[in-house]
Amino acid sequence: MKISEVIKKKGSDVVTIASTMTVAEMLRILDENRIGAVVVSDDDGVTVHGIASERDVVRSLHQRGVEVMGDTVRSIMTSEVWTCTSEDELETLAMSMTDHRVRHLPVVDDDKLVAIVSIGDVVKNRLDELQAERNQLFGYVQGDRSVT
Repeated sequence: MKISEVIKKKGSDVVTIASTMTVAEMLRILDENRIGAVVVSDDDGVTVHGIASERDVVRSLHQRGVEVMGDTVRSIMTSEVWTCTSEDELETLAMSMTDHRVRHLPVVDDDKLVAIVSIGDVVKNRLDELQAERNQLFGYVQGDRSVT
C-alpha cells in the first residue's frame, strides 16, 4: 500500500509553524491541535525547514531549564528531517521510521509539503489490514466463500 492511500483515509492537513515562534507558542499549538509534532516552515507550509516535537521540548527543558520557553523554535527543532513521498510504500516507511527512530514523517511531493504521517497512522493502517484479513479468514472458515 502506498502512503497516498493512508493520506486519503486520514487527510492531508498539516500544522506548520514559523521557526521564529517561541517554544511556548509551539506548545500551545501542539495542545490546541492535540498533536505531538509540527512541521517548521518559514514559507507558509510550502517547504519543510525542520520539525519540532514534544520530545524536543522535553530534551531542551532538561538541558537548559524553563528559559527555553522564550527561545525560538529554531533553537530546538530538528533541521535534518527525514521525509517520504506519497508514492512510497507503507512497509518501507514503517521500516524507515523504526531505523531512524522518528515518529513523524512529512510527505513531500515535487519539493512541496503535502501531508504528514505519524507512527500512529502506520500502526492504525496495519491493524485495519489485520482485521480485514481476520474477517476474510473467518468468513472463509464459516463457509462464506464470497467474503473478499
